Amino acid sequence: MYIKRKLEDTILKYLDSPEIIAIVGPRQCGKTTLLQQINQRLEGSVFISFEDKSTLRLFEQNIDDFAKLYVKKSKYLFIDEFQYAKEGGKNLKYLYDLYKPKIFITGSSAIDLTVKALKFLVGRIFVFNLYPFDFEEFLSSKGQNYCALLEKYKIDLNMPVSILPSDETHRILSDKYEEYLLYGGYPRVVLSEDFDEKKEVLKNIYNTFFLREVKDILGLIDDYKLVKLIQGLALQIGNMVAYNELSIFSEYTYPTLKKYLNFLNKTFICNFIKPYFKNKRSEIVKNPKVYFLDTGLRNLIVNDFRKIDERVDGGALLENGVFMQLIKRNLEPQYWRDKLRHELDFIVQLENNILLAVEVKKTAKDIRPSTLRAFERAYPDIGKLVLFKYKAGVKEKMGFKISPIYSV
Repeated sequence: MYIKRKLEDTILKYLDSPEIIAIVGPRQCGKTTLLQQINQRLEGSVFISFEDKSTLRLFEQNIDDFAKLYVKKSKYLFIDEFQYAKEGGKNLKYLYDLYKPKIFITGSSAIDLTVKALKFLVGRIFVFNLYPFDFEEFLSSKGQNYCALLEKYKIDLNMPVSILPSDETHRILSDKYEEYLLYGGYPRVVLSEDFDEKKEVLKNIYNTFFLREVKDILGLIDDYKLVKLIQGLALQIGNMVAYNELSIFSEYTYPTLKKYLNFLNKTFICNFIKPYFKNKRSEIVKNPKVYFLDTGLRNLIVNDFRKIDERVDGGALLENGVFMQLIKRNLEPQYWRDKLRHELDFIVQLENNILLAVEVKKTAKDIRPSTLRAFERAYPDIGKLVLFKYKAGVKEKMGFKISPIYSV
């Protein structure tokens, strides 16, 4: 069953452009399926994968014979699992410059693409990130009626307005959003009907695909320290990174810790957002906060799939879910915190340099009035939005618009 990805339409816009199209994202997020779907639409196309060792060997050892076999008579060339090619960028540049085919490639981490392709392909490549399903793609797997229901309550972040669905509509969409938060958006997980099966698929993605990639890229013999680091980060979602705690817990020295945090970011496991500030004297300016790119994978790591109301990290999980939605909208969220510990979850820059502050709460009445006042004093011109899971006590406060958490 193919669930249409939003990225598909974006890529199709560039079919006639000369640039190489690179699709980068975590393993098992659907890159191969997306590439195959586009390939099936086109005439004169060739689809190969560098998981086929003979094809990869031909590309690496005899690029001219590779060109004769796959490129000369083809208008479109699709190369899946491009990260396996040691001289990928250099050879790809040769094909691009000599034969001018339209080339599509996939890679499983930004590290692979940067090292093996980008330095040779400046000005010749467009790079797109493909993540696990966003909430709308998740709903489309459950039936178009859900998507139609959601469409009524999707908001334009450039001009947010308070949108309050009926209690029944909110219950339906909120329940689906909670399932999305608990098990995440990896396609194979979403399409599994049984919750136990979902957990097994997540376990396989983490143990087989991610840990295998760790060893391939870093050359690790024993990865137990990195596993402990990931566990430590999973317990810190929504919080400022506590370097000392992570160093002690993982047994990494500080320089090594920083190196592997960067690695986890480049391999789409987690992301670190920076503080937004204008006044260094009164606002936090350094410590990043950590979020995971998929909450299902994060919940597997902490071994907790309980419902939001049954867990102490329920608020942080909701916050992580909004982070995922913002990232998948190609936004780069920051957070705000002053030295009196007033804090807002996200500050995002939208079109035309418009800024929006986003606060995530279980219920809208949970927001602290002192935080609202502090932020309003510091940034009266920034738009403000509260996203809630439960409708209890919902009303606008101090210029903050109110909307359901699934509306972004």
